[in-house]
Amino acid sequence: MERELLLILLVKIALIASMASIMLRLSFAKKMLLREQRTARQRLQLGLLFGGVFSCGTLSRLLLGYKAAELGLESSLVCGLVGGYVTGSVAGSLIALPALLAGEWIALPLLIGVGALGGLLRDFASEPDEIWRFTPFFPFTISNWLLRNLQTTQRAFDMLVLSSCLLVEFIRTSLAQTFQAQGWLFTLYAADPSPSLLTVVTVYSTTVFCVGLTLKVWNSTRNEWKLEEQQRLLTEARLASLTSQINPHFLFNTLNSVASLIRSDGKMARRVVFKLSVILRRLLRKQDTFSSLQEEAAFIDDYLSIEAVRFGDKLKIVKEFEDQTMRILVPSMLLQPLVENSIKHGLAPKVEGGTIWLSSTLRNGRLQIEISDDGVGIPSEQMHDIFSRGIGLSNVHERLGVLYGSEFHLMLEPRLGGGTRIRIQIPELQYLPTERGSESSDDRLATIPPDMT
Repeated sequence: MERELLLILLVKIALIASMASIMLRLSFAKKMLLREQRTARQRLQLGLLFGGVFSCGTLSRLLLGYKAAELGLESSLVCGLVGGYVTGSVAGSLIALPALLAGEWIALPLLIGVGALGGLLRDFASEPDEIWRFTPFFPFTISNWLLRNLQTTQRAFDMLVLSSCLLVEFIRTSLAQTFQAQGWLFTLYAADPSPSLLTVVTVYSTTVFCVGLTLKVWNSTRNEWKLEEQQRLLTEARLASLTSQINPHFLFNTLNSVASLIRSDGKMARRVVFKLSVILRRLLRKQDTFSSLQEEAAFIDDYLSIEAVRFGDKLKIVKEFEDQTMRILVPSMLLQPLVENSIKHGLAPKVEGGTIWLSSTLRNGRLQIEISDDGVGIPSEQMHDIFSRGIGLSNVHERLGVLYGSEFHLMLEPRLGGGTRIRIQIPELQYLPTERGSESSDDRLATIPPDMT
């Protein structure tokens, strides 16, 4: 009898761990579990989800006779711990419903009460992490043991949860033995009036392990998510820092041009300042990480209108953008630093000026952008460290690395016939159709290729 009971309890622990893992595969369940704060509606939804999943265990016991599938007590307590009173009570009622229909009348009030108890325990936690740090395992190293004992509030909360697990198991067992003849509540060893100490210890330990192990499984995913979130925030901060370098760099160069124009041609200087104000207003309004290539091309037109004031007929622009590429998303402020680099280092030193070619093509799911000029070119001895010189090229190179990892190519090479060619290759990202014009481009990304996720 004891051997059979031990086997059932081991299967029970494995089963609740498996069900906890399966729930994490449901995107909705995972999203709800990882929330620190939930609305009343979300707590209700979480309770319905928990109740629907764990009631399958009660149904399996009643219909198929799988005693190990009975997880009502443990899962109701976990639901309350994770979601609060509403979640625990709703989940407990749904889990108990099949048992109630089978004549186990005490199951419903018991599991609702256990779920509410879990919510009460949640309120006792000084911080959410105390709930997730609860463990049924003894710390195996001295350092872990010392650390947990130094955390007085954590130790107190652990003892509170442990005591609650033992208490609810005691209540269930006592009620099941009291109403054994009527069959109003199921428990594994109610039929034995004097169970051995080993049986009692095993049953009570199983309840503690089922609660603790479920929290451990979910907390493992929660920790992974928190690390990913921290990495995402770090990447966003790094990207924002890089982007913020571009705008002052562009502004500084333009103001230098205005300063020189004021001395030679005041009227032209006023025109440049006006066009600069248009660009700056656009930059202040738009803070997205991505823009469509069409938006970037429009920004380049505004920028080139300033440069055209300075260079006049000496600056020629040829644009050859494929129509199918214009809605593809590219990093904001991608083209301007590269075009500025071509003008400043390629065409400006030439007395007669020159031409800049801009083109885009889409091949095999990859967008290729080329910026070419027929300027003076870059000396071969500077090619090897070109991405570490100045702000424009190095900034674009680093931003592409942050956004695309190894999925981008940025090549700079001499152009046949003189000048320089810059070639960029990035994965195709498309706009999604939206009815809200104010929605940012980052919220309208379509499917990202699998190798970028």
